[in-house]
Amino acid sequence: MKLGELVTGGGGASVTGFAIDHRKVAPGTIFGAFEGTRVNGEDFIPAAVAAGAIAVVARPGVTVEGALHIASDNPRQTFAHLAAQFFAPFPETVVAVTGTNGKTSTVEMTRQLWRMAGHHAASIGTLGVTTSDDSVSTGLTTPDVVTFLSNVAGLAREGVTHVAFEASSHGLSQYRTEGLKVIAAAFTNLSRDHLDYHGDMAAYMTAKLRLFSEVLDPNGTAVVWADDPQAARVVDLAHARRQRLITVGERGGALRLVSRDPTLLGQGLVIEAEDREFKVTLPLIGAYQAANALTAAGLVIATGGDVGQTIANLARLQPVRGRLERAVITRTGAPVYVDYAHTPDALEAAIAALKPHTAGRLIVVFGAGGDRDHGKRELMGEIAVRYGDLVIVTDDNPRSEDPAAIRAEVLKGAPGAIEIGDRRSAIAYAVGQAGAEDIVLIAGKGHEQGQIVGELVLPFDDVSVAREEAAA
Repeated sequence: MKLGELVTGGGGASVTGFAIDHRKVAPGTIFGAFEGTRVNGEDFIPAAVAAGAIAVVARPGVTVEGALHIASDNPRQTFAHLAAQFFAPFPETVVAVTGTNGKTSTVEMTRQLWRMAGHHAASIGTLGVTTSDDSVSTGLTTPDVVTFLSNVAGLAREGVTHVAFEASSHGLSQYRTEGLKVIAAAFTNLSRDHLDYHGDMAAYMTAKLRLFSEVLDPNGTAVVWADDPQAARVVDLAHARRQRLITVGERGGALRLVSRDPTLLGQGLVIEAEDREFKVTLPLIGAYQAANALTAAGLVIATGGDVGQTIANLARLQPVRGRLERAVITRTGAPVYVDYAHTPDALEAAIAALKPHTAGRLIVVFGAGGDRDHGKRELMGEIAVRYGDLVIVTDDNPRSEDPAAIRAEVLKGAPGAIEIGDRRSAIAYAVGQAGAEDIVLIAGKGHEQGQIVGELVLPFDDVSVAREEAAA
């Protein structure tokens, strides 16, 4: 592709790639120079040009010498749309999911439902790039725009026709999800998270709404979990843009959850759709799992799926890694569940999911991450002791913070909780305390394979550790 095919006056120079890291620039690259929270990419323009960048996307007042300056008041967005033209074509059906909790489960369930319907589908998010036969970790809910677009284009080359991706608030605010034609977008819920980045809940919600106000195709469909207090804002936005709307949940119009009956290994759902009533057994426990499954069904229906068949296929959904994943059953008969819950709302939802199945005690092991929103730590402690029967506060990913200081903040809201800093020891204690009628919940890290301590990532998998301690 020639530079002149992307921008007016670009000439006949060949474009070989895109980069936002000057160390990845090669001859023929278009470099994106953006202001960041920690690093200013504009400082590296000379280095990028010296490495062979033929054009630089940057603000109008920035100095660019030796390469074409593609000036833009919103360089991130401009860069993304140029990159999309370079990496295209993409899969014909692309949907996105945003919300505080449930994004990973919803995109993965959407992928599974598409696959059951005979489509070659993939999901992109916290778990990585997942297809029916492969999984490649990216390490971020929404990777940088170059990685994201190249991954999606690569899926198209492999024959993937349907893609569901997580749209995080960071990714939306930094234009990391631009360039694709998103034909359906889903909203799961909104609760406190990432205020260390966004500053307040209003800014956090505004970032989420970008998915519907700017990213979703004007002729696309908004799928909304109607039972969330913030759902009305998404619904109003969809009406304002005259988009198709599918609401799901107890207050849903397209997929109304009539009843939910917890069973030993799942839950029986009664769903009303198209003036008919459908009964299905969802093989996953917890109210929020039902919410994620119905939202996924809404996305599948929004992209042409048959209503009756899609609802019937809910009975065949498989658990998502680290999302109320049953890791092991202890020698005493107590099941141990691992969940990614790392916000107050998510922790409460995970506990609420397990409570109906608990004849004895619910034992909760959790911590809070370092270098993240301090305000949610005490709230998580309050929720754990309010609903849990035995609470153990341990380390999550302390990062650059003092682990003991993080635990102290959590314990302010958790009187009576036991403090065991070492996460393995905390899990071992919980497993050892669990009796036949008890359930253990290990929350916070879910699918993660490492624990971040300072600058190190130490190997640690809650599921593996739970199994090892149960066998000890």
